[in-house]
Amino acid sequence: QVQPVESGGGLVQAGGSLRLSCVASGSIFNFNDMGWFRQAPGKQRELVASITRSGRTNLGDSVKGRFTISKDSAKNTLYLQMNNLKPEDTAVYYCLVAPNSWGQGTQVTVSS
Repeated sequence: QVQPVESGGGLVQAGGSLRLSCVASGSIFNFNDMGWFRQAPGKQRELVASITRSGRTNLGDSVKGRFTISKDSAKNTLYLQMNNLKPEDTAVYYCLVAPNSWGQGTQVTVSS
């Protein structure tokens, strides 16, 4: 099973935007729930957003109104659009294709 691959992280000032992408193999992309998680130094990994195979989305309370999760099945790509970023959003962001296909992570750093 091919590991999902994230991209799009980087350094941005507070109030800025980034879009993360996660490419996964078609054999799992269209038949599984998916999500974005993040882990800040010294903290546990937490769920940021999820999307079911049917397209139903769920966002964590700390990112509601700022982040959007979506997917493009034709491109086997999962997205996380992050707007109005805050320093507390700084973390390594991971893509998960359920049940246990994790990407390698991409660093997001938000400066104040």
